[in-house]
Amino acid sequence: MSEQITVALMGAGGKMGRRVTNNLLKFPEYRVLYVEVSPRGIQALAEQGLQITPQDEALAQADIVVLAVPDALIGRICDDIVPKLRSGTMVVGLDPAAGYAGVLPERKDITYFITHPCHPSVFQEESDPLARRDWFGGVHAAQSIVSALHQGPEEDYAKGEALAKAMYGPIIASHRVTTEQMAILEPALAETLAATCITIIREGMDEVIRMGVPAAAARDFLLGHIRTELAIIFDEAGFPFSDGAKLAVEQAKPLIFREDWKRIFDREELQKSVRTIAHAGE
Repeated sequence: MSEQITVALMGAGGKMGRRVTNNLLKFPEYRVLYVEVSPRGIQALAEQGLQITPQDEALAQADIVVLAVPDALIGRICDDIVPKLRSGTMVVGLDPAAGYAGVLPERKDITYFITHPCHPSVFQEESDPLARRDWFGGVHAAQSIVSALHQGPEEDYAKGEALAKAMYGPIIASHRVTTEQMAILEPALAETLAATCITIIREGMDEVIRMGVPAAAARDFLLGHIRTELAIIFDEAGFPFSDGAKLAVEQAKPLIFREDWKRIFDREELQKSVRTIAHAGE
């Protein structure tokens, strides 16, 4: 057996930290040191028979440090921990905000690696009922991931990707992107655009219910149509919209969206959005 890689998991008892913890327990090649400060998180780990390691003790031993902590805290946490790391240590972020916002401390002799799950696709076929209800993936459902080598030697990409696959698996595909491309994907595409549009769709359903449409009928009708429309728009269905549907979309677009809505992908807007996320706790 090859030598174990020591991973210091920051925020091990939190929501994301627990997912990472549960997956890494399946991989004996990783020796995980659990770092947690909240009483609730410590209790959650204890219920799994896992003991915490004091932060400085974990950092002194770590080959890799995983930041399973909120985006708004990463800058503050990294300012504290990065000076304590051994040369060559890899710091893994689970979201591009801190890296793209420039809040990761300057230190040329360590590696910054960023990775994020794609989550299970709406078109993904799963035979296991538990997998069909695994909305985030990485528990029962397979998913793809995106990763970026933000800073460090090229050979460290494979090291970071291997850990990412272990943390988020089972994995369908692993995509390499840049830090900026990951920020374009999230927050810009997945949250600023998609989550906003989906929120408006839900508000639309609530509005037709307010107008008197039975709630169960509105929900069934809308969710069924969303599935079909997604299949058409993303080239899964093999047939187009009807002429009437095309006309409805054409007429509704200028009523619902500003002409310049694609500004959300402009670098200036993207940086503003990511800075807001990274500095939210200040």
